[in-house]
Amino acid sequence: MEERLILDGHKLQWHADRVEAWLRGERIAPITIDCALTRACGYRCVYCYGQLQANDEKRMTKDVIFRFLDDAAEIGVKAISFVSDGESTCSPHLYDAVLRGRANGLDMALGTNGFLLRDDRLGDILPALTYLRFNISAADPKRYSEIHGCPESAYHKVLSTVRNAVAVKKARAREVTIGLQMVLLPEFADQVVPLAKLGGELGVDYLVIKHCSDDEKSSLGVDYAKYHDLVDLLRLAESFSTDAYMVKAKWSKILSGGKRCYSRCYGPPFIMQFSGSGLVAPCGMLFNNKYRKYHIGNIAETPFRELWKGERYWEVIRLIASERFDARTMCGSLCLQHKVNEFLWDLKQGASSLVRPEGAPPMHGNFI
Repeated sequence: MEERLILDGHKLQWHADRVEAWLRGERIAPITIDCALTRACGYRCVYCYGQLQANDEKRMTKDVIFRFLDDAAEIGVKAISFVSDGESTCSPHLYDAVLRGRANGLDMALGTNGFLLRDDRLGDILPALTYLRFNISAADPKRYSEIHGCPESAYHKVLSTVRNAVAVKKARAREVTIGLQMVLLPEFADQVVPLAKLGGELGVDYLVIKHCSDDEKSSLGVDYAKYHDLVDLLRLAESFSTDAYMVKAKWSKILSGGKRCYSRCYGPPFIMQFSGSGLVAPCGMLFNNKYRKYHIGNIAETPFRELWKGERYWEVIRLIASERFDARTMCGSLCLQHKVNEFLWDLKQGASSLVRPEGAPPMHGNFI
């Protein structure tokens, strides 16, 4: 699985045609779009970046969501992940949206805390999903409650839903990947190994341990230097991997010190992010109202197809890829587009080349 499931990297090499079109200056459709169906969430995780992303809320109705999914398929988007600044299980339209996107030929994925995920709908959506990821940063009920800002009872419900999802996968949806994701802060070190063990006991496919992003003002107070003290602990956690279960730390970001090697942002044309409010912006780091100069529009007001074809979309894309924008100082750290940006920066600088890989493509290939 480790050879095919890329959790600490990117998959742009398998989309060389779109990269080549971008290099020629053509207007390309995103390969992947990360979005939420609402900004609502019943949890109050201590590390939540969503608190830094406040913007004007619009109503994401079923019609708005379906129109977006139809537009995405029409213009050539390949994958949609319901992962962003809200908990999409809070939307009554989640299940219909997953099925609509899949019917349109889109690869669909869901990231969730799992508390509101309905066990009786798992049989409907799991066959339509490429992956289902549960966000869980503790293996103990008390610590879970402290870290996620919810009752301890939520821990038990979520674990029950994970077990049910694994059972449905074995019975009816063998192609879907079910994983756990831990957002790691140094003060969560006591939960790293217990989570690695728990994932194996639950029967999921993987546990990924990732960094915590922060904004350019360090509003969340993440001390990236302290991650280096956790190397041995993370190696120990990875040792619980088996042939059927992988534990993987996102080493390249965890040990980066929160720094970037690139100054321009080239990634959003390939992987865009939308807010649960319907806001279209290059990435989640720029959702907040104070970044209005980078906001493109809202899919609750204007069809995405029209936004993508419009001049405003490409004006913003050109701005963040220009010398007028410095990704090292003007937005948050270690964003969703980080690995894609590293690759495209090196490609533009002549430090790397676009080589079409041989052999079987990786799992989740359209989630770049």
